[in-house]
Amino acid sequence: MRARRLRASLRGWGGVGAMAVVCALAVLFALLLPAARSHGGDTGGTGGPGVTRGSQTRAEECTDPEEQTLAPSAADGPTIDAIKSRTGEKRKLVVGVDQNSYRWGYRDPNSGGTAELEGFDIDLVHRIAEDILGDPDAVQFKAIPTNQRIPAIQDGRVDMVVRTMTINCDRMKDVAFSAPYFRTGQQLLAPRSSPITGYDGSLAGKKICTAAGSTAYSTLEQDRADGDLVASADLSTTVPNQLDCLVRLQLGEVDAVVTDGALAASQAAQDPTVQLKGDPFTTEYYGVAMKKDADDLVRRVNRILVEFRADTTGGWQRSYDVWLSETLGRDTAKYEPPDPRYLRKS
Repeated sequence: MRARRLRASLRGWGGVGAMAVVCALAVLFALLLPAARSHGGDTGGTGGPGVTRGSQTRAEECTDPEEQTLAPSAADGPTIDAIKSRTGEKRKLVVGVDQNSYRWGYRDPNSGGTAELEGFDIDLVHRIAEDILGDPDAVQFKAIPTNQRIPAIQDGRVDMVVRTMTINCDRMKDVAFSAPYFRTGQQLLAPRSSPITGYDGSLAGKKICTAAGSTAYSTLEQDRADGDLVASADLSTTVPNQLDCLVRLQLGEVDAVVTDGALAASQAAQDPTVQLKGDPFTTEYYGVAMKKDADDLVRRVNRILVEFRADTTGGWQRSYDVWLSETLGRDTAKYEPPDPRYLRKS
């Protein structure tokens, strides 16, 4: 393609000289290409200049990130073998979750003396643990702030993160994702009495809270740079955990919160003085995040997700009915993930 564009631009030069330039550039490109590929070929770690350069190349080419995952497989590999080789009390799947997201991952003080973690994401974690270790309770939950989800994976503190984490191209530089398990979109949460009407001019001069490292913050920054968000909107308030934004809103320190609509609906259910304002202004998908080189674990999780979706009595639909139907409604059509496509080859 580059050669064709170059030939077209040189067509007016005429003669042998122009073609000589094209040929020389083509040879130079051919000589440099293997070297460039060799820098980006290492996907085995999370650091080093070679990995970074290769990740940036993939991110630039990234389209439909929810499809950039590996095909399902039941085969064990080095990552799963390492998990299974843990002994005694340590023979557990270590998973980063939220413990403050109502209906997703939270502790219900009314559930009894234990106040165990429960919610949609927690159901999925138990399903994964049952498949890999034969015991749905063989899980060590680690509460991970929003801005620590990727570092926790890279540092090996957790095997995976199941925490309403949106799949996107930027994050795919650092972690691998499963196929999507839920569809949502960014939405505004504000007091019922607020003059804010949605993602529009009513945000002029308003303080908006987002979680650091969230897709909400990056979306707002990009939209303001592109002119799709009013320039006077104040994005300076960021917090480690998304729920902290609700507290800031309740205290009157900010005018609105932007987060995933599925989470915002749960927060509105917790506090009837706030409500969703306007429609979702993005489409996003939650996925399970793992280390970039954990191919066997990614494939296994993708197989588990296929079964989780197909299981109408104890899978995705049941979890939705139990945890989310009260806040999101009985109709699941706009929350169901698309049929998975597995476009990542290695």
